[in-house]
Amino acid sequence: MRVIGIDPGVAITGYGLIEENGSDYSCLASGCVRTRKDQEPASRLKEIHDYICELVAEYEPQALAVEKLFFSKNVRTAFQVGEARGVIILAAARCDIDLFEYTPLQVKQAVAGYGKAEKLQVQKMIQMLLKLPILPKVDDEADALAVALCHLQNRRFQEALKGGKPR
Repeated sequence: MRVIGIDPGVAITGYGLIEENGSDYSCLASGCVRTRKDQEPASRLKEIHDYICELVAEYEPQALAVEKLFFSKNVRTAFQVGEARGVIILAAARCDIDLFEYTPLQVKQAVAGYGKAEKLQVQKMIQMLLKLPILPKVDDEADALAVALCHLQNRRFQEALKGGKPR
């Protein structure tokens, strides 16, 4: 199975594409969509939407996993992340790809085994599970890879509960 994980943001949206083969994972691509502060908000959101659609068209993942918005002290930031999530959700719908959403707690639990794991712990687990030579350079990229891994782990768990094998 191939999945794209997304860590939404207006200035920086992280993405990570992971392929699962049996019990092995491989990173196909990862990085960030960066928009400029001097762009109009609608233009920034369109850029994110279009880039995600291009990634889906190029890599043909079976699922898109996105991090859910959690409480933020900064209301403006929360609204902006919500807008970015909206265009990512729209991209999933327009590309006809299954969408899954996970909280930061769920992501940390699935990847590091502890819902309150520190960022570095999660990043080290990503590096180990994906056999990456170095840690991802940008937190948003690492978070997106973690969201994709979370989906694959969650999918396995759900299939095990049903008594079947993951598809």
